[in-house]
Amino acid sequence: MEEKCTTTNFIRNIVIEDLEIGKHQEIITRFPPEPNGYLHIGHAKSIVLNFELADEFKGKTNLRFDDTNPVKEDTEYVESIKEDVKWLGFEWDSLLFASDYFDEMYSRAVLLIKKGKAFVCDMTPEEIRESRGTLKEPGKESPYRNRTVEENLDLFERMRKGEFKDGEKVLRAKIDMTSPNINMRDPIIYRIAHATHHNTGDKWCIYPMYDYAHPIEDAIEGVTHSICTLEFEDHRPLYDWVVYECEMDDKPRQIEFARLNLTNTVMSKRFLKSLVDQGITDGWDDPRMPTIAGLRRRGYTPEAIRNFCREIGVSKANSLVDAQMLEHFIREDLHAKAPRTMGVIRPLRVVITNYPEGQVEMLVIENNPDDSTAGTRQVPFSREIYIEQDDFMEEPPKKYFRLFPGNEVRLKGAYFVKCNDFIKDENGNVVELHCTYDSETKSGSGFTGRKVKGTIHWVDAKHSIPAEFRLYDNLIIENEEGEDKSFLERINPNSMEILQGFVEETMKQAKPQDKFQLFRHGYFNVDTKYTTEEKLVFNRIVSLKSSFKLNKK
Repeated sequence: MEEKCTTTNFIRNIVIEDLEIGKHQEIITRFPPEPNGYLHIGHAKSIVLNFELADEFKGKTNLRFDDTNPVKEDTEYVESIKEDVKWLGFEWDSLLFASDYFDEMYSRAVLLIKKGKAFVCDMTPEEIRESRGTLKEPGKESPYRNRTVEENLDLFERMRKGEFKDGEKVLRAKIDMTSPNINMRDPIIYRIAHATHHNTGDKWCIYPMYDYAHPIEDAIEGVTHSICTLEFEDHRPLYDWVVYECEMDDKPRQIEFARLNLTNTVMSKRFLKSLVDQGITDGWDDPRMPTIAGLRRRGYTPEAIRNFCREIGVSKANSLVDAQMLEHFIREDLHAKAPRTMGVIRPLRVVITNYPEGQVEMLVIENNPDDSTAGTRQVPFSREIYIEQDDFMEEPPKKYFRLFPGNEVRLKGAYFVKCNDFIKDENGNVVELHCTYDSETKSGSGFTGRKVKGTIHWVDAKHSIPAEFRLYDNLIIENEEGEDKSFLERINPNSMEILQGFVEETMKQAKPQDKFQLFRHGYFNVDTKYTTEEKLVFNRIVSLKSSFKLNKK
């Protein structure tokens, strides 16, 4: 992996201070996803932050699955998360599951009951919600709040044995129903869920709530800095309360930072799952999805994503990042490494009428004009070729320098050709051009007789490879000023365009995940799902140019 960025931020400063004063001898962080969906670009920010922070100070980072909700979690998500973290370039020190600690979490809950700090409540979820109060009004105590320790221990044990139905009873922490922080108003710490767990099977029918489980997990693992997103800032007092009242030996420190928000992007796993379930996308790895799997299939590189995450930095202030910044980093990464090639995505046949029939010559073309070490390739050229439909106009506007009747252009790496005639179909569409070429104008021949203003790309008709091209636009359209459209109303019906065209014969060896720069069209990746031995399918990663400018710090 390339050299890591050590730009200072407030979390890094906290770690440095804790080490300097001897509070910790070793830094331990963790990345703790819930396995209820695929990771997205927002998770990548957290992954890069946690792993690189620990790496910088020669510490450790655990990958821990917060699997406390069996109804929504699945082994498929566990495996996808492991793959994503590895693909991004990181290795965890320990692979852990919250469910491995269920026995200890249960015993700590029993401890809370014995200390008079937890009670079994029979109120319905609606009743509990109504009794919580508001930011301006205190909550109301549960009528079951003053049950005896003995009664609570008995009921909690019976909950564990499965004597009650889902939702019939919960275990609540006994804290303060008048607290200005609603999270401290006797929060639920255990609920009943008769569901099979992906890791523990049917051993349990009660499961801890996240706000109770997470601090215990951190403390058990000796996590020094529990880094989470800003929405958990109001939960920090409860985090500290659980660690203290459960009498954990280690005392982790929770630190919050602003999550990643991207323009034209939804990063709620609930919404992303609905896109998959309703068939709006072809899966979690659809190239239009902001998931790491989707970005990988589209053709993004781990280097580009890591560099993007470092550039946006870490702060306490919520902000909206332009999605074009992510595109900037993939362009920057692929410009240096992606081989150049030619592909025609909207083909128009061209017959070079004065080129000898049956003749094929091999033209030598550079693989990457920006990299002298990239070498060259041989590309066949003959009487019939394909060009782009928009490289010809019957009646062109001013400053149109491509083909039109009587105009001459250079074919990239080949010859000058001049348009003399064209053929239309019954619908009036141009389907074939008739051109002549000048044999003296071969690229590299040193010809200086005259100049042309236009250069267009092409592929040989006889030797080209059929290919499908998938061009993408934003899947989600931002609400315009004054609009309040729902998530589904903002789905872009034109987020994908599928075109049938051709690529150079040299591309016949291309494999899924191979990346190329197609002259004038952009950067493309060979698709992993639809590519077959008979047909190449390309996803456009990003166009060649953008008006976006990165403000260097």
